Amino acid sequence: MASPRSGSPRASARYYRSNPKARARKALTDKKVNARPGQKRKRAELAKARRKRGMMGKGGKDLSHTRSGKLVRESPSTNRARNRGRK
Repeated sequence: MASPRSGSPRASARYYRSNPKARARKALTDKKVNARPGQKRKRAELAKARRKRGMMGKGGKDLSHTRSGKLVRESPSTNRARNRGRK
């Protein structure tokens, strides 16, 4: 199920709403990235941890990997914005 549309989207969401070709290209890229074996393992690990903590399917906070390998609860915007645009 898709997330509800935000009334005040951030810059990238505004950009992709108004540029359908760029949105389609991004969807293709995301599809390739999410099909990688390492990404599948990471997603499965997080889903298993969310199920164990009773968070699965309820929205809210993300589980984030720390540098030491632990999983901690963190706001989605903070978790997903980390390391953008730099390697």
